[in-house]
Amino acid sequence: MALKIDDLPSAIRQAKKELRAALPNYREVFAEVEKAIGQEAKRIAAQRDRGEDVIPEIRFADIAEGRVSADEIALVKSRGACVIRNVFPREQVRNWDDEIADYVERNHLDKRLENRAEDKYFGQLASSKPQIYGVYWSKPQVLARQSESLTAARVFLNQLWRNESEGRVHFDPESVPVYADRLRRRPPGSASLGLSAHCDGGSVERWIESNFRKVYRHVFSGNWREYDAFDAAFRPDVDEIASPAVCSMFRTFQGWTALTPQGPGDGTLQLVPIANSMVYILLRALQDDVADDDLCGAMPGRALSIKPEFHAPLFEALSSIPKMAAGDTVFWHSDVIHAVEDEHKGAGYSNVMYIASAPACAKNDAYLKRQLPSFLKGESPPDFPADHFETDFTGRATVDDLTPLGRTQLGLDL
Repeated sequence: MALKIDDLPSAIRQAKKELRAALPNYREVFAEVEKAIGQEAKRIAAQRDRGEDVIPEIRFADIAEGRVSADEIALVKSRGACVIRNVFPREQVRNWDDEIADYVERNHLDKRLENRAEDKYFGQLASSKPQIYGVYWSKPQVLARQSESLTAARVFLNQLWRNESEGRVHFDPESVPVYADRLRRRPPGSASLGLSAHCDGGSVERWIESNFRKVYRHVFSGNWREYDAFDAAFRPDVDEIASPAVCSMFRTFQGWTALTPQGPGDGTLQLVPIANSMVYILLRALQDDVADDDLCGAMPGRALSIKPEFHAPLFEALSSIPKMAAGDTVFWHSDVIHAVEDEHKGAGYSNVMYIASAPACAKNDAYLKRQLPSFLKGESPPDFPADHFETDFTGRATVDDLTPLGRTQLGLDL
């Protein structure tokens, strides 16, 4: 069920009043958080500046053979992100990239993008026009989502979460429903086409909506060191404000698959690799220098902006992901701060398929039922701008392209 707020300034004032009353020492608690997370950000920045890797890297073969060590898992959970190498063979991915290029060109997508609805939803971010195409149902996207290898990688990621706590089972980590998302295709030389630092999956809701408050119960009670970003309690129960910029599925990790080689400087992804940075964000908005009807600039129905004037210590840790080969994937926790470099200074296209990791739960099953007609008709999925570019595209994926696993993941057999 979507959250509706009629008078947002009043709702924010009331929420902050309640949260401050429940945590009268909010200033002192935030001072602790600012020191601890600030120090972590500095450690990550120093490691990055020495040329060391700050985003953990795992080989898919190690996932497939159960060889990922406890230390590697601990680092992924601390950083809230990881690169998984060689999920797909490079030749297969090169063919997919060529097929996608042919798909968008022969269907004249460029002409349809001129008036796309999506632009207005990115407008509040300083860098506001990423080259993200509202294409969801090309055959390579559908084949990648239903692949055995990417499914195994996402099961591994789902299993990093506590799926049972507070006396409840929250989700099935071994079932991976499809969350159909878009493509990015960035030609070399493109500039000012990135995205400023932000978090997805809810903005003002995190302070206002009752189940979001339960997700962050340890933060808002002042026991922030007990907060576990990988405890799924109450996350499948939250209600978001409906918007074509907000995900209404529960994703354990956001992610994308590289269709081309790319790395720092190629207009690629940047992360603040601190899994519990949301603790800082939540408590920062309660401080006295933030107006009573403001949450550090958070806006309903938009991504949650992370701003230098409010969140400066976190920006120290903002780091580009490492060099990616075609067929590599990157995943980041659904609360992790991320951005996209403004300029693509590289020599070739920087292309990706956005494919997240999500587990089976009641919230996600409900989304599948709303999403399935979109696949059958070639329309944009429910969470996205209603451009519906692909309804008459030739070469679009159909039910005949689905494996038994693909049918299950799309909810055809629910």
